[in-house]
Amino acid sequence: MFSPRIRLLPDPRHDGFATLPPQSGSAQSLGVMLLRDGALSSDDLVQALTLVNRGGGRLADILLAQSMVTEAALFAALARQLGAARITPLHDTPDPRLIDRLGAKVCLRDGLLPWRAVGGATIILTAQPDDFAQHRDGLTRLFGPVIMALAPASEIEASVLALRGAALDRAACTLVAEAESCRTWGQIGLPWWVFAGAFGVVVALIWSPVSVFLAIAGWSVLTLTLATAMKLAAAVFALRAPAAETPPPIIARMPIVSVMVPLFREANIAARLIRRLERLEYPRDLLDIVLVVEEEDQTTRTALRKAVLPAWMRVVVVPDGRLKTKPRALNHALGLCRGSIIGIYDAEDAPAPDQIARVVDRFHRRGGDVACLQGVLDFYNPRTNWLSRCFTIEYATWFRIVLPGLARMGLAIPLGGTTLFSRRAALESLGGWDAHNVTEDADLGFRLARHGYRTELIDSVTEEEANCRVLPWIRQRSRWLKGYMITYAVHMRDPGLLFRQLGWWKFAGFQVFFLTTLSQFLLAPVLLTFWAVPLGLPHPLVQVLTPALSVALMAVFLLTEAVQLVVGILALRLTPNRMAWPWVAMLHLYFPLGALASYKAAWELIGNPFYWDKTSHGHHDPRIPLPLRKPRAAPTREPLRRAG
Repeated sequence: MFSPRIRLLPDPRHDGFATLPPQSGSAQSLGVMLLRDGALSSDDLVQALTLVNRGGGRLADILLAQSMVTEAALFAALARQLGAARITPLHDTPDPRLIDRLGAKVCLRDGLLPWRAVGGATIILTAQPDDFAQHRDGLTRLFGPVIMALAPASEIEASVLALRGAALDRAACTLVAEAESCRTWGQIGLPWWVFAGAFGVVVALIWSPVSVFLAIAGWSVLTLTLATAMKLAAAVFALRAPAAETPPPIIARMPIVSVMVPLFREANIAARLIRRLERLEYPRDLLDIVLVVEEEDQTTRTALRKAVLPAWMRVVVVPDGRLKTKPRALNHALGLCRGSIIGIYDAEDAPAPDQIARVVDRFHRRGGDVACLQGVLDFYNPRTNWLSRCFTIEYATWFRIVLPGLARMGLAIPLGGTTLFSRRAALESLGGWDAHNVTEDADLGFRLARHGYRTELIDSVTEEEANCRVLPWIRQRSRWLKGYMITYAVHMRDPGLLFRQLGWWKFAGFQVFFLTTLSQFLLAPVLLTFWAVPLGLPHPLVQVLTPALSVALMAVFLLTEAVQLVVGILALRLTPNRMAWPWVAMLHLYFPLGALASYKAAWELIGNPFYWDKTSHGHHDPRIPLPLRKPRAAPTREPLRRAG
């Protein structure tokens, strides 16, 4: 009901997106009017016009962002300058049927609001009168004669969300097919065999607790062995030299790339985020940065209003709803993006300047079956403390060794939640993200594989902030593990269908990945009890372990430690983070923290499965130099050959 009915801004060169240069003459005229009204000082006018001439954006946007003029005074002057009416849609309610005809998402995306039909014409409110001419033809085809009127973007957003926010929220929460979503978690009773199994375990514990502990310990050692084998195989494949690639044909028409940045209670890093994104080297008229904020998050929205947003950055407000998850916000913003390639960054990210160009180049090299590219994540505060060092080593191993190796082995891989780029058509065919899954990234990776798409790793680095405080680390890891538990359960609803969709090789990789990951965290204390044996302490299995089993067990433990040490050292050498090798050995003390996180995850899985335990950002500044506020010249849109 609320999907776009028409495509505004028809421009085949730019996939429907075009940018007009600032009108310096009209800007000066508006500034003079505000000056004469006494609403603007001469010093502020000179400063604002200087920013306009430097390419800093529209005069009206700069005046509001810098608090040089009030919104009421600005729109009163704009109305007199253009001979247009100033309408307040929050007081004079629009006709919701007209909103439905255009589409609520289009209204939010383009800052337009069909207000009322009066005297044979439809009055359309806009916050950007400079852009109205681009929309006029499409609006006229839909509504007949149209008349432009003015209203601030905040009022247009608030009016659309008040009238159609609930429907937009429902749509964002149910985009993924129910069979592949976890939104019914807890609504369906558990099958009989779960209760039968639980009853059997209780009886076994009473009858023979040593046998139960032996079975659990055996499963722990088996999954440890499989996890070590998978890591070793991934390292072998990841470190092999890649096959040489022939240069691709020249890209005659570079695509628009939309990058969504979900923000929630991130007021303290909003300005820094904007400066980091200004480092991206991609033609500005083809770059669409979408800052996604919740309607109720007034703190972040206020911070963004005070920042000077370039013309290629904009804010999208997510309508209020009971569910507060990142994938829900992404689903809402997806329909408002302009690009054919969709990327995601986190609030604290500092991507490599050439990253977008390299993504476009890789998609151009590959066929349509490569639907997703995952970049490499690293940290800009690796030496803050012991926890940040271990986190850095873990990420280096995961993104430099394990994920590339699994991808080269032809296995489906879980995705990271940032530096992730997807073809829009593939995303929309899958229904976007599961709004209820708290690890929407991992879930998306396997849903892509189930539907025949491939994911590749791209060697472009985004630096972010390492979570280096123990309790926040546990909360963050518990969310990830809870999502892994839900993701595994959802995809295993029909194992036969999963097997047919993935094939036996990817199906086996799926089982090994999830079962080893979850088992190793949940059963870490069981494995730690074996330290009691060499220390001469009592152990429940000391009478069961034969000399041969003891030797085999010791061999598995030593091999695991050796593989972890060697792979960690190799991974660090692939990063700019130079650390002494003993820090890699400290991972033996780092991963048991995950056991605490896994128990928190299991508890929430029962009582609060969709709770998003948010990670706080902005505690450490990046070490990379941030650019001055004066914007540098954007790259020209020349044919792109090879990037990187």
